[in-house]
Amino acid sequence: MPSLGEIVAPRRLGRDFRWLLASSWTSNIGDGIALSAAPLLIASMTTSPLLVAAGAMMQFLPWLLFGLFAGSVADHHDRRRMVMIANASRAVVVAGLVAFLVTGHATVWIVLATAFLYGTAEVFADSAGSTLLPMLVRPGDLGIGNARLQAGYLVANQLGGPPLGAFLFAIGSFWPFLVQILCVAMAVVLISRIARTPVPDHGDVEPGVKPHPIREGLRWLRHNAPVRTLVVIILVFNITWAAPWGILVLYATEHLGMGAVGYGALTTASALGGLVGVASFGWLEKHISFATLMRVCLTLEVLMHLAFALTTHAVVAFVIMFGFGAYAFVWGTISTTVRQRLVPLPLQGRISSVNMVGIFAGLVIGQFLGGLIAQTWGLTAPWWFAFGGSAVTLIVMWRSIAHIAAAKPVLADDQDVKEP
Repeated sequence: MPSLGEIVAPRRLGRDFRWLLASSWTSNIGDGIALSAAPLLIASMTTSPLLVAAGAMMQFLPWLLFGLFAGSVADHHDRRRMVMIANASRAVVVAGLVAFLVTGHATVWIVLATAFLYGTAEVFADSAGSTLLPMLVRPGDLGIGNARLQAGYLVANQLGGPPLGAFLFAIGSFWPFLVQILCVAMAVVLISRIARTPVPDHGDVEPGVKPHPIREGLRWLRHNAPVRTLVVIILVFNITWAAPWGILVLYATEHLGMGAVGYGALTTASALGGLVGVASFGWLEKHISFATLMRVCLTLEVLMHLAFALTTHAVVAFVIMFGFGAYAFVWGTISTTVRQRLVPLPLQGRISSVNMVGIFAGLVIGQFLGGLIAQTWGLTAPWWFAFGGSAVTLIVMWRSIAHIAAAKPVLADDQDVKEP
């Protein structure tokens, strides 16, 4: 019978993968704490739905400003070291916020500025971090590797972190952010144990041509229809998803009558559903096509928005969030795996950053629209917007999903992943 360690991180994935996994899980604990603490902090300073939504928007905005540049940097430098420097910078930024909170000088504008600076460092950390897995494991193991990273995200960021963050916030506004600093610092130490990652060889991407690095990535994406379409789907669905999520703290506390801990527990319900996705992903990957799974997940997303628009009961909201966690985990793992298999290693940073720019462009636009819609028509209006927008998008993209899932991988299973 295999040991717990073998189940969580199979030996065939290597020691470096285990260090990556440990670092990712530790960092996600800190981020999960802030996931509930940061909105609660802003909500304690203002009742404006627009300013509450701006908290998340300021953290996402850096992806629009620096995302493509960060992806290019990741493709031309030591990716492990880049993650370490960026995460250390995140810890310093949060330490500044803690100083303002302890001295009683924090304002909503300082919190928003902190969110922007933190998000900027996170752009570089995530751009480089997303490229490490394809360098450490074989293409055939990308699915299980992504599933384990996603599992850590669910357990640490979504399940354990938010209620802990809400609890620490109830004790004192600075406590959750102090713990976040310790987690991010530990993540830096853990990822430093990974063997030095080689700078990718770019000689075979465009033989005889040396274009601008960012334009090189965009040109590849423009000529690769499956990855390009996947990026578009993710962009649009993040706009519709973020519209109600930006004011979720107000929806939970005012519309559903939950307190601060109840709001944090909503995210916990999502994580519990995600654990169901973790447990079932191996079976799903073997028995159901990626095209079918992608269509089912996006259909459930449409139905979730409708259910939230209609319900007024906290218990129903918990059930919806549980289901959301299950299918969102499967979608995230599949979409990431498909993209990583289709993109050459020397372009992983840039294409990943384009994907992330699409994600956060959707989040910024959606958060802004959600704040305006809620302020004008009420706290359930963003859910109706999300339902209509996601339904139309799914209908338009239904046939394209099969082409994305069936696209031929760029990387062969027998490729030496240590030498791009």
